[in-house]
Amino acid sequence: MSAQDPQKLRELGERLDDAQRRRAVATKRPPPTQMGIAFRLATELVVALLIGGAMGWGLDWLLGRFGVHTKPVFLIVFFLLGAAAGIRGVMRAANELNAEIAGSMPSNPAKIEDDEE
Repeated sequence: MSAQDPQKLRELGERLDDAQRRRAVATKRPPPTQMGIAFRLATELVVALLIGGAMGWGLDWLLGRFGVHTKPVFLIVFFLLGAAAGIRGVMRAANELNAEIAGSMPSNPAKIEDDEE
């Protein structure tokens, strides 16, 4: 190992650090807007309700074809399960959005100096 090798490695490390910093700045997304947050949360809830209701309706229909008449039972049960899944999804999405917004805030906000000391 020659005397220049550690210097070359140090320079390479600095160039890699610079490249990573530039990439991190370039890939940083802006925080979500209020409209985007509302659409995401509404979509999470509505899709879960629709899927739950469709599954319940499908089970009622399928069992009705075999002569078992459970017409509204599975629709109601799966609609309620869809509502629970939708609420859970909204809570998870809200936590993700809070973390994303908190991550976009400056890490060292300007401190307010107290004049009375």
